Amino acid sequence: MPQDRYITVSNAETRYWALGDGKEPLVLIHGLGASAEIWMHNIGAFSESYRVIVPDLPGFGRTGIPGEPFAPFDYLSFLDGFLRELRIERAVLCGQSLGGGIALLYAIRFPEKVEKLVLVDCAGLGEEVIWTLRWMTLPLIGELSSVPTRSGVALFFKLAVKNPAVVTDELIDLYHGYFNRPGRPAFLLRLIRSLVDIRRVKRDIASPVLENLHRVACPTLIVWGERDRVFPLSHGYHGVERIKEAEIRVMIDYGHIPFFERPGEFNELVLDFLLPPLSGGGDQPRPFKL
Repeated sequence: MPQDRYITVSNAETRYWALGDGKEPLVLIHGLGASAEIWMHNIGAFSESYRVIVPDLPGFGRTGIPGEPFAPFDYLSFLDGFLRELRIERAVLCGQSLGGGIALLYAIRFPEKVEKLVLVDCAGLGEEVIWTLRWMTLPLIGELSSVPTRSGVALFFKLAVKNPAVVTDELIDLYHGYFNRPGRPAFLLRLIRSLVDIRRVKRDIASPVLENLHRVACPTLIVWGERDRVFPLSHGYHGVERIKEAEIRVMIDYGHIPFFERPGEFNELVLDFLLPPLSGGGDQPRPFKL
């Protein structure tokens, strides 16, 4: 794993990884409940061509919990401050789930700062969402289900994949430790309840994204796991219909985190989108490590 680095952004001590000597930065943004480690199988391949930057979002991994009041759209300010602290004026953004929603909204608000966009099983492209998150919005049930037991952490990740064998004991132990950090369960529950109600993603969360998809000005790749149980595949097709320069790749028989479940295939899809064709044309594969 890359060495942990820390900077202060929006009063939160922020852990991030940096790997690669490429001139162009590629920022990987994790989803709800995850951290930089979720990209462990992708960083090496991308660092062959890019300077890869991977933060822990506030409230997750080893980054501090933001003070109150904190709203979901504050992640937009965090990302802007994070890039500014690292003196990154323009970057490729690759985000998954919540991280995809953050990257998407950032591209809408700051089109001049986003070179290309990769959205993986992305939040913000529809209102349907898995029952477990909606269930946590109920009084008492949410409090009980947010207690971070080891079996609960295992279920959280196994619902995000098609093949539960990829959710190893080591991964469960890592995130069980992260979820048990002081103040983390209460923060996660507050965040979920600010995003979702018992029926769907809240309208005031979804609308600013859905109503402005036409404003995305950069080339965009949408990648979706065919068996995603968190957000349906129809969300991906909705995005490709409304984002001007968008294309979609469906990873057959994989779930909500296809980059973790099938990293080799995912890395190749993304690099084929990001990198220019090799001189000489043809179908020769690009040289990169899986």
